[in-house]
Amino acid sequence: MITRIQGKLTRLEGEAAYLECGDFEYEVLVPEYTRRQLQHQLDRTIRLFTIQFFEGQANQGRLTPRLVGFSCEVEREFFELLCSVDGMGMKKALRAMGRPVSEIAAAIEQQDVKSVSSLPGIGPATAERIIAKLRRKMPKFALMVTREEAAAEVTPDVVEETFAFLVKIGHPEAEARKLLNTALAEKKSYPDFESLIHAIYQKQKTA
Repeated sequence: MITRIQGKLTRLEGEAAYLECGDFEYEVLVPEYTRRQLQHQLDRTIRLFTIQFFEGQANQGRLTPRLVGFSCEVEREFFELLCSVDGMGMKKALRAMGRPVSEIAAAIEQQDVKSVSSLPGIGPATAERIIAKLRRKMPKFALMVTREEAAAEVTPDVVEETFAFLVKIGHPEAEARKLLNTALAEKKSYPDFESLIHAIYQKQKTA
């Protein structure tokens, strides 16, 4: 199983990225959102976290190996969850990921059928199945933008611990995420859970 690939991004064609790794060039299928991120990295060395699968009909002996790639392990994990929903295959899940994972996860968590059904290839019936199966697993993924936009000194563990604490003391998940985003937008250093909580409540006092 190939779980990670690193090489020079030589070109992007359709839903595929092509990576030059030594004497070999690999075709890696990527979601539309990931493809847009890669447009500015042509001829640079990149790393993708991958899943390998076989496409075709096994009973006819026609199986083609495929690689699907993501910019981080959390996006790969989200993709695998999406594929676990009835009626969602690899190709359909890949097409659906045309927006940031955090946005899709937030829509699922908030049971926003209209937003989820607007994803490419996803209608209302499939959106309802996705929400029913995945809604309670989405908080981790909905925090991804918070992590990306935060200062480098703020680790994902600190963000997750703070989010869990806010929910535990009674804040709804959407409100807890909003409080986190507001504090982290300051781009300051929060080396531990206590400093981030302090910043959140200081922000509330001055609001």
